[in-house]
Amino acid sequence: MLSLGCKAAIKAVIFLATRTDDMQRPGMAEVADHIGENVHTVGKLLQKLVRSGIIHSSKGPNGGFYLSDNQLNRPIIDIVQVIDGEDVFNQCGLGLSECSNTKPCPLHNTYKGIRDDFERLCREFTIRDACQPVKDGNAFLMHA
Repeated sequence: MLSLGCKAAIKAVIFLATRTDDMQRPGMAEVADHIGENVHTVGKLLQKLVRSGIIHSSKGPNGGFYLSDNQLNRPIIDIVQVIDGEDVFNQCGLGLSECSNTKPCPLHNTYKGIRDDFERLCREFTIRDACQPVKDGNAFLMHA
């Protein structure tokens, strides 16, 4: 459902959120390394997130990317909307261009419920909610 870029952006933001308490401001290379993504791709995603106000960046010797307390309280859907757009929650499970209640694909009725539940999760789950299990060591952003 989500693009690979959107998944990478969510992982990057969660990683940055885990560094907020320590006042750390990781650079794009550190973020990319920690989440197992290409540094060039991560750099583009981070800049897009900065322009949209999801995260902050600062330049200079202590520069890097970080989140404010208000940004930690934003829902995950804000990231999804910036990277993939709102239409991701209206797409067909099989990728058909025409799929609706009146002209459904074979998966439509079941997939629609799953898609709606996932949209609800993205609207209700905050960046802070997502980073806490990582900080506690109960969840991971990359498998070894």
